[in-house]
Amino acid sequence: MSPQAAGRRRARRSLALGAPLALLTAVAVAGTAVGAQTGTSGENRDGRAVPTVTGSAKLGDIPLGGFSNRLLPGTVRNDRGVNLGGIGSDIYPSGRKGEFWTVTDRGPNGQIKVDGKKRRTFPVPGFDPAIVKIRVSGHSVKVIDALPVTTRSGKPVTGLPNQKERDEAPYTYDAKKPLRYDPNGLDTEGIVRAGDGTFWLVDEYGPSLVHVSARGKVIKRYVPKGLKLRGADYPVAETLPAVLLHRKVNRGFEGLALLPGGDLVMAVQSPLSLPDGGAGDSSRTARLLRFSPKKQAVTAEYAYRFDPVGVVDPGESDTSELKISSVVAVGRDRLLVEERTDKAARLQLVRLTRSADILGDRWDDAATRPSLEQLDDPSATGVPVLRKRLVVDLGAVAGVPGKIEGVARVNSRTLALINDNDFGMTDGPEAFDSNGRLVDSGVKTTVTYVRLPRGL
Repeated sequence: MSPQAAGRRRARRSLALGAPLALLTAVAVAGTAVGAQTGTSGENRDGRAVPTVTGSAKLGDIPLGGFSNRLLPGTVRNDRGVNLGGIGSDIYPSGRKGEFWTVTDRGPNGQIKVDGKKRRTFPVPGFDPAIVKIRVSGHSVKVIDALPVTTRSGKPVTGLPNQKERDEAPYTYDAKKPLRYDPNGLDTEGIVRAGDGTFWLVDEYGPSLVHVSARGKVIKRYVPKGLKLRGADYPVAETLPAVLLHRKVNRGFEGLALLPGGDLVMAVQSPLSLPDGGAGDSSRTARLLRFSPKKQAVTAEYAYRFDPVGVVDPGESDTSELKISSVVAVGRDRLLVEERTDKAARLQLVRLTRSADILGDRWDDAATRPSLEQLDDPSATGVPVLRKRLVVDLGAVAGVPGKIEGVARVNSRTLALINDNDFGMTDGPEAFDSNGRLVDSGVKTTVTYVRLPRGL
């Protein structure tokens, strides 16, 4: 039996603990197939081909408690009316037409101000991040498989923050009672599946790269040097550059790509806070890192330059809203990079060249002044910033939802996009009613197909 087949068999076995997940997906929300921007031809008024939405499908309402407890019985006592969502953190082709692997983030969470300060809330603290396999069928997204992400001993990793003072303090849904920190906790984002059936995920807390077995158990977590994470129930290796310790809170690794040769590329969601948060918020320079699973080490680092925020999202003026949410391999050393705000997104094509590698340079020294993030024009200072070419402005394509966090390459001219619906949550005390039940935002997890005018 091949590793891939064995992985599929083990994945199916993981669902035998409870009722089949297919029963949970019986209710589906119908979507509407969206045509071309200016007709079904996919051409503008001048007769030129334009990117076109060719289909859209939505995930129906699946109670989060039922979903979670079928994977790991007893983990969720009260889901507060929250449905499964958040699987739009990333999307990766499974190898079968219309089927994809996705991953949830840390679970339902929000912010409530108390005495003028924001508190991070976790309404369902027992939620365990999961790898979810979906099938796009007509206008519906169906869950056909799921794996809980667990520790070495089979316990849930949870989505709770790891370390006091480094991570946001966790609170109950109403922001009144503090919750415990969990060194096992992961805020999972990007996902790829290796040829041996195992998964690689990236996490925002460390930030970290996480190797997960075909059954969902954490094999090893790679974190920055000096993180000093204690008490995790799985191996932790401090192999990533120490400069990553300066990631912005809640803005660690977000994108992950698997190159044809087997190397991984990780994207830091936002510029590092070097020398401080103010510098990071105003910077347009983020970082990509190349990791060799064979060497278990970072082998290259690249400077990526955002376009001005007003170009990415016309009308937006806050540079700190810029993020990288997805990176997709489209060749041996070529990547699509999604730079976005919550309202708009653009996909840029870059080539990872040896001459652009800055690993081990002075920019990896947190004491360097000015820092890489402080440079108004890194190229003028001799920094080999990655060259990029705009492939598609998703904000200009009719029918593409907001907050696209996952991008998959279906074929040379077709992309599958998935949005993060935040489990239907909004910020503020009004997110829950007087009975502590969610007032759902109504935003649905949606898979959208976009056809490009020319192949990648």
